[in-house]
Amino acid sequence: MRLYFFTFLLLCSRVASGQSLAELERQLDSLLQKQQKSEVVAGIGYGNNPAYGSKVANFEYPLVLKTFIAPSLSYYHKSGLYAGVSAYYLFNSVNKPWFEWDFTAGYDYTKNRNFLTGISYTKYIFADSSDVPSTPIKNEIFAYFYYRKWWLQPGLSLDYGWGKHVSEGLYTKETLHGNDFNVIASVRHPFIFSGVVGRFDVLMVTPSVNMTLGTANYYSNLKAFQYISRSPHMVKLRNPPGSAPGGELNFEDHTEFEPRAIDVSMNVSYFIGRINLAPSYTVFKPLTGTDQGIMSYFTARILYSF
Repeated sequence: MRLYFFTFLLLCSRVASGQSLAELERQLDSLLQKQQKSEVVAGIGYGNNPAYGSKVANFEYPLVLKTFIAPSLSYYHKSGLYAGVSAYYLFNSVNKPWFEWDFTAGYDYTKNRNFLTGISYTKYIFADSSDVPSTPIKNEIFAYFYYRKWWLQPGLSLDYGWGKHVSEGLYTKETLHGNDFNVIASVRHPFIFSGVVGRFDVLMVTPSVNMTLGTANYYSNLKAFQYISRSPHMVKLRNPPGSAPGGELNFEDHTEFEPRAIDVSMNVSYFIGRINLAPSYTVFKPLTGTDQGIMSYFTARILYSF
């Protein structure tokens, strides 16, 4: 069985973003100087994921975007430590609609009025699904920092993903090692409104401008990949000339570290009691690839804390 990887040119949408909704919640608590407490948060998200449009993997045509929902369950300790799990269900799938599970653990520091910072590790587990492209990127370390003493808050996020993908044929076994590294430079300002509808609701609107720089060697769900990209045609990878079948392949420098995209995002969080409604809308312009026109996407999530 041949091993394939994807070189990406055209940028498309994905629900992942550089700032998690859980971090938005803790930011709101900090901004309003509310007493921190440990809590469990259950949620469900909506988005789109690249997938094959036919019943078999067709490498001659572009990927399509299929809608998914993503239930999640997380525990946040008042110290800033947290852990959670998310699952992804793909609509109109041909095989195994539960195509992905994410396990995350991390730490957020929100007690300082002048800055926010945090770091997390995520393990991605993918089902052997014929709908979704395979990828070696199955581990991720993500770190962020926002300076919030100024009216305009600058931020910087670092995202590194790595892993391997093993492909087994009747007589061969091939291993692909890969990694990607991305940086997001941001500037934003949160607007907070209390008592919008009733006495106990709060609305936070956070417009931001972001530039993503990095590599895009592989299909991945990295947090920095606000834009999942895909080429008009799949690129087939075969063993290099002179290599033995079934050997270990190492391809990591398929694309250079360079500016990928610039975007303007509007993140909204509406808190009423224990419920948080969090839609977001992003308009972005790719800086690489064959199509550099302006594009946009919408995502949404509902969270309940208890």
